[in-house]
Amino acid sequence: MSKSEVPSYSQFACVGTGFAGIGLGATLKRWYDIGDIQFFERNSKLGGTWFVNQYPGCACDIPSALYSFSFEANPNWSRVMPPQEELWRYLDHVARKYNLTNKMKFGIDVERCEWSEARQRWRMTIRRYSDDSIFTHECQFLFTATGQLMQPNPIDVPGAENFKGAIFHSSRWDTSVDIEGKKVVVFGNGCTATQLIPAIVDKVKHLTQVIRTKHWIMESVDSANTTFMKKVFGSVPGTMTIQRLLMFAWAEDSFRGFYMTDAGTRYRKRVQARVEKYMRATAPEEYHDKIIPDFELGCKRRVFDSGYLKSLHSENMTLMDDPVLEIVPEGIRTKDGVIEADVIVMCNGFVTNNAVGGLKVIGRGGETIEQHWESFGGAEADLPIPGEEEAPGGNQQYWLL
Repeated sequence: MSKSEVPSYSQFACVGTGFAGIGLGATLKRWYDIGDIQFFERNSKLGGTWFVNQYPGCACDIPSALYSFSFEANPNWSRVMPPQEELWRYLDHVARKYNLTNKMKFGIDVERCEWSEARQRWRMTIRRYSDDSIFTHECQFLFTATGQLMQPNPIDVPGAENFKGAIFHSSRWDTSVDIEGKKVVVFGNGCTATQLIPAIVDKVKHLTQVIRTKHWIMESVDSANTTFMKKVFGSVPGTMTIQRLLMFAWAEDSFRGFYMTDAGTRYRKRVQARVEKYMRATAPEEYHDKIIPDFELGCKRRVFDSGYLKSLHSENMTLMDDPVLEIVPEGIRTKDGVIEADVIVMCNGFVTNNAVGGLKVIGRGGETIEQHWESFGGAEADLPIPGEEEAPGGNQQYWLL
């Protein structure tokens, strides 16, 4: 950018166009009739997590009655826990309804946000991916909605560069790779892997799952919404509000298990016994020691079973917890030898400890957001840095109020 070029300006600016960003834009319009907002998105389309993650079986693991905007209830969800493409269409619908799409710039990397004391504005340094050009944008209110399920964890097994087949992270699913009739290795045992495996196990020649941790896998509450239910939700006033409140009460009831009291202990033991019984009844006995946790329920995020435990019965499915020593050209190597693979899929999670998604945010006096948080004991202090009273974040970890 030349010195003579005038920065663009909007009263509000938001980094990200997922649920948080679209919710911000819609709420500003609904509550205050404010439309002076500019969105900056690194991807080619809106949606954030629900655009980036498109692996087979990708779906929400929170009931759609809750995983949606209360002001934009949708009577036409196909399922209690809808698939990725349906969630993306919902976000696209909301963005278009509130006239947000024409305020979005895509293929954009916001590199730096710095408070200008002289201008009493935030100045954003932004790079276009298309031509690597730099421009600046100024705003009065800055909102970060960068999300946490966007940047994949790196491959933490040596030798990936030597693999002759295709290797990719689940959130970077390579649609050009045909897995039909192939030998596939999946690393991981969390929410993603347990959705992916039942979606592909019947298509591949053989699937080897490498697990390194255990999870409590609960019976899913997912089911299809019937045509009758959709008609009731869409035509009878108040039914969707009641549904949302009931789902909220059901979800909040589990909070009893977080209290370190006698009652909390009894609740955890009761639920844990039920989940363990379900896992033992559903998964093959030979895998019980590998998948049933030896820690108390609630220490890690629960996983809803989307057909994963039954898929372990498949004749072309192998579950292993032996350490993988390295990735070799033909597949993976363990202490027992080489397991051949044509495709390796990493379901090893995301980088979630980057402040505001790695965006460089600088307040008054040149103090960065990381420096300020550390001075108060970390991000959990939940305080603004000087100059950031007008820069809240879309995730609780990033609130800078």
